[in-house]
Amino acid sequence: MLDIPLWKRLLILGIIALGLLCAMPNLFYSRVEQHNDAIAAVERNGFETPEEAEARAGWPDWLPSGLVNLGLDLRGGAHLLGEVHVQDVYKARMDALWPELRDALVAQREVVGAVRRVQAPDGQLAVEIGNPDQMAKAVEIARGLATPVTSLSGAGQSDLAVSANGSRLIVQLSDAEKAATDDRTVQQSLEIVRRRIDEVGTREPTIQRQGKDRILIQVPGIGSAEELKELIGTTARLTFNPVISRTSDANARPGMGNVLLPSMDEPGVYYIIEESPVVTGEDLTDARPSFDQNGQPSVDFRFGPSGAKRFGAYTSANIGQPFAIVLDDQVISAPVIRQAITTGSGQISGSMNVEDSTRLAVLLRAGALPAEMTFLEERTIGPELGQDSIDAGRLSSVIATVAVVAYMIASYGFFGAIASIAVIINVILILAVMSMMGATLTLPGIAGIVLTVGTAVDANVIIYERIREELRAGKRVVKAIDDGFNEAMSAIIDANVTSFIAAMVMFFLGSGPVKGFAVTLTIGLVTSVFTAIYLTRLMIVFWLQWRKPKELIL
Repeated sequence: MLDIPLWKRLLILGIIALGLLCAMPNLFYSRVEQHNDAIAAVERNGFETPEEAEARAGWPDWLPSGLVNLGLDLRGGAHLLGEVHVQDVYKARMDALWPELRDALVAQREVVGAVRRVQAPDGQLAVEIGNPDQMAKAVEIARGLATPVTSLSGAGQSDLAVSANGSRLIVQLSDAEKAATDDRTVQQSLEIVRRRIDEVGTREPTIQRQGKDRILIQVPGIGSAEELKELIGTTARLTFNPVISRTSDANARPGMGNVLLPSMDEPGVYYIIEESPVVTGEDLTDARPSFDQNGQPSVDFRFGPSGAKRFGAYTSANIGQPFAIVLDDQVISAPVIRQAITTGSGQISGSMNVEDSTRLAVLLRAGALPAEMTFLEERTIGPELGQDSIDAGRLSSVIATVAVVAYMIASYGFFGAIASIAVIINVILILAVMSMMGATLTLPGIAGIVLTVGTAVDANVIIYERIREELRAGKRVVKAIDDGFNEAMSAIIDANVTSFIAAMVMFFLGSGPVKGFAVTLTIGLVTSVFTAIYLTRLMIVFWLQWRKPKELIL
């Protein structure tokens, strides 16, 4: 086995060289990180600022630029626990149902009489009909708008609960539909939060559901919990609504089915608009920061096919009429429709700078949160604490490595030095693999690396002890080394397989710190087997071919 073919030698050395190259960017962490951030910003925004060009030029494009991401406990960042107000969706569902129910009842006006929506608690739709004696017919019409609940627990049930109270028809979501809606709302909020955070280029955030209606958010590298709340908490609800009138009276009564909203750019000006929008931000397929014809920051947006069709039909039928572009209950603009807009594209402009337009584009691309989210717990981990953790981890790693190297050299002399070189390269390979994977390093991850340093020499110890036994049996140097490697192979594989199984269990069943520990431990097991069996053997073969020893004291 000591007769290693040339191709295998080149392969082993090539893997080591590749590992060194991929781990190298971590020596220039800040420079490479700025380079990567600049590239991501250019791809996200579609243009490059002078500062981004300078940052991108700080690291050659032809070199690897993968880094080991630092977790929240090492880098610092923000921790939030948010609660989703799932009840908000009930009201939105009833508001969306009203036009359809109204049209269905009006079609039977000669039976049910006049139809009028009246005030009702949030989550309920109350409709007063002119002929209370025909309430059974009205209930039948309302139930005809119901659909089956789309969940396993609600299979076979209707999504609407319809009842009568005198002359009033009461419609609300059924209990089964509320349960299914709650689950969908939290899942949708989870995905939108993830998309918003990913859009601004944060690294390896932890975003996961906790309990029935809560979401845990941990984002390394962000300045504060307030900054994270500002990004997540903004609803960025964009709608295009018909305009009823314009007024300066902040107390004007908008009337049933309408709302009074302030103008964003014109203080003291208010618009009365229809509450039901023509299209919403949900119909957007893209939004990008841009500049308008006056060179001012703006946002270009584009509707999908269905949104473009509805918007085109509305503008075609309302030429000469104003319509409102509404963002978060403020009217950004209320232009008059000069011609039909059938291309599905448009632009939002107003009092904003480049940062505002970029953030707005991010929020619009990510979509609106389906319900309000309040934050029950918030915590900011400062960079200083993160740096202290890094320093402590680095110190523990150095102490562990020095102790292991000293023990190996004291026990096995020159062969111990070879094993020590393999251990150091093993750590470098761990960082290289984590860099290529974009894995996140946490304090438990550092513990996994330290443990790997301590256990990486186990294979070498087994091999060297087997070689000692073969030497005591009177075998020649080359034969003793060859048999030592052969006899130790099964024990090494068995020991690492059992550790690998334990690491896999921790990875799939654990979360957070446990999973971070399992990742580094798993990578360390693979790289330690490679360095112990292949790299150590190759270095010993080079030494044997160079020195050709007749005796070996081990």
